[in-house]
Amino acid sequence: MAEVADGRDEAQIIASILSGNTNEFYVLIRPYERSVYAMALSLLQNEADAEDAAQEAFLKAFRHLASFRAEAKFSTWLISITLNEARSRLRQRKVLKLQSLDEPLDEQGHVSPALLRDWCEVSTQTLERQEVRLLLERAIASLPLIYREIVLMRDVEELSVNESAETLGISIGSVKVRLHRARMMLQKTLAPQLKPFNPKRRWLPW
Repeated sequence: MAEVADGRDEAQIIASILSGNTNEFYVLIRPYERSVYAMALSLLQNEADAEDAAQEAFLKAFRHLASFRAEAKFSTWLISITLNEARSRLRQRKVLKLQSLDEPLDEQGHVSPALLRDWCEVSTQTLERQEVRLLLERAIASLPLIYREIVLMRDVEELSVNESAETLGISIGSVKVRLHRARMMLQKTLAPQLKPFNPKRRWLPW
């Protein structure tokens, strides 16, 4: 398992929490706060909803920590909880829309996903770099949910194929197929938009 700043591994921290030192839970989740929020924001595309979903994911992880299987990575387990929480909120949105047919639809498009934003101190960037990043963020956000999820797992969170399959509850073959289709969709969407920036270079790492 991963090692935390004080030299202990996550298994030791988890054992300490389960023995009653609940204040150490923050030590356990601190390395993953940004990625959990980024995952929630990328799926929900609303900052307030993402904050709520991330908070709920951490609470659920705390409540069910005793059921965590040590053979899995804690980060993978936590991302899985976050994914399920975001999915649940997306389903609730659909129900609310059906119940509020008289109200004007608001997709809240003014909030752009921040999954590719640097969460540490951001250095000065050129306008071109910012524009490219924004185009990529919007393209990922426009993918159907099952393809958006797999891009986030593999290309943003950099989970392995096996970890992605476990998190999503699908086969390894399905992970590969979905990722291929998602990347093809992104290429089709972004190639014409990014060509003016640097026509001689490939714009994606795949």
